[in-house]
This record gives sequence, C-alpha cells and structure tokens, in this order.
Amino acid sequence: MFYWEYIVLSILLLPGIIFALYAQNKVQSTFSKFSKQIPSCNLTGTQVSKMLLDKNGIFDVQVMRAKGSLTDNYNPITKRINLSEPVWNSCSISAIGVAAHETGHALQDAKKYFPMKVRLAVIKLSNFTSSLFTPLILLGLILFFTLATPFVGEVLIWVAVGIFSLGALINLITLPVELNASRRALSQLESLNIMTNQELSDAKKVLDAAALTYVASLAVSLLSLLRIVLIALSMTSSRKD
Repeated sequence: MFYWEYIVLSILLLPGIIFALYAQNKVQSTFSKFSKQIPSCNLTGTQVSKMLLDKNGIFDVQVMRAKGSLTDNYNPITKRINLSEPVWNSCSISAIGVAAHETGHALQDAKKYFPMKVRLAVIKLSNFTSSLFTPLILLGLILFFTLATPFVGEVLIWVAVGIFSLGALINLITLPVELNASRRALSQLESLNIMTNQELSDAKKVLDAAALTYVASLAVSLLSLLRIVLIALSMTSSRKD
C-alpha cells in the first residue's frame, strides 16, 4: 500500500473532525450563554436532581460533586450522579438542564432501559478486548506477509478490526441513550412545574447542543472504522495479488 493511499484515507476523517470541533464549540458556547440566565425557581442543579430522584422514588442514587467543567455523568455501577462544579451549586438554566439530563440516566437505570444495559455490556467487552488490538494487528501483519499461506494472519487482522469496531458500536448505542435521557429530563422538568415555557425551551437548547457532541463522536468513530477497513482490504488484497 502506497503512502499516498494512507493520506487519502486519512482525509476521510476530516469531515468528522471538523464536525466534532464545531459540536464542542457549540456546546461550550450554549452552556456558557445559558449559565448566565437564572431560572425563576432559583434552584441549583443539585437541588433539581434530588427533587427528580425523590419524585420518582429513587432513593439508592447519590448526587456527588465532580471536578472540572462539563464532566457531568451518571455511573450505573456506583449509582452516582456526578455533577461538575459549574452545575453542582449553580443556579442557572444550563445547570438545571444538565443536572436533569444526568438524572434522566438514573431514571433509565431504574426503569431498566434496555439500550442502556446493552451499552454497558458493550463497554465492558470493549474494555476487556481493547488491549488485544495492537498485538493482534501486529502479529496478523507479520504472519500475513511472512507465511506462504497468509490465512492465519488475515484472520488475526480482521479480528483486530472487529475489536476496533466496538468503539463505533458503543457510540452508535450511546446516541439514542443520550437522546432518551434528554427527553426524560425535559418531561420531568415540565412535570415539576418549576420552570416557565421559555426556560424549558432554553434548557432544551442546552441539551440539543450537547447531543451534537454524541452525533459527532459517532461520525468520527464510523469514519475511523471505515478507514481501518479500507486499509485492511488494501493490504490483504495487495498481498494476494
């Protein structure tokens, strides 16, 4: 495989990278904009999260403070909603929107939302197999190009590609899980009746901007997988020729 082919295949990643940069800038600018807007309820992200948990009868989930910015997450293993410093004790549209979103994941967990369970299983599988990617691809290349019958090497190469594809699968499953958490968040906030219609609309803008980052991650992972597949096809076909 010629170097120019690697360059051409690398260009495949550019649209995804550009989209990812745009999405990251969008979520940061939107969060910053609505972090300056104080809701009429005058509640912090932490208070809203706890209210939603109590409202849904979820008493085994803790709301914890996390370091950093936009590092908010829900851990289904430890049963913890981790809210970043700008959300934890902040009273803003952005803080409430993000806190409600992460609480939406806790609701998914409590309701045994199937896509969330599948995502967790794939992540565990990926964590277990990810360390095998490099040794498999290297061993596969060595065997493929040195053996008279390169079948074993080719099998190892494609097994490594399969391991790499788990990352794309995780992002593919993550997108609907995140969108569902946002829908649950907005529905729950509306049912609490603590925000005006305009405030709910602004909170949706924050969550929509955050959703772009998951779309971008999926695009980058799919393009990366396509690049790896094309490289593997090119190498194996050149050897056979």
